[in-house]
Amino acid sequence: MKVIDNIKKYTLLIWKSQALKYAVVCVAGVLIVGFLDENSLWSHLKNRQRIEELTEEKARYNAVFERDRAKIRELERDPKAMEKIARERYFMKADDEDIFVLSDDERHPKSVTDDAAAE
Repeated sequence: MKVIDNIKKYTLLIWKSQALKYAVVCVAGVLIVGFLDENSLWSHLKNRQRIEELTEEKARYNAVFERDRAKIRELERDPKAMEKIARERYFMKADDEDIFVLSDDERHPKSVTDDAAAE
């Protein structure tokens, strides 16, 4: 009962005080507009950060697009460039050529002790 009496006492104190009413309403309004509303200040900050991220991503994609466009132009102008790509990426060869593919993978040789333990 004491808790309810204290709440009543503070509510009446706020209700009777003109300045305190305005202060409580202003604080509640700032809290609602600042944090709880869908158009809150917090949402605006998150949206601005997302816009910056998307702008950077757009710039990256535009750079990749321009690089690819330049490669396509080169392929259209120079048949040697197409031959180079066919040889490097798709391992195509002429009739009188042999292709050797070298790998960068490191292979560890099996030790003799592992073979002996397996038997």
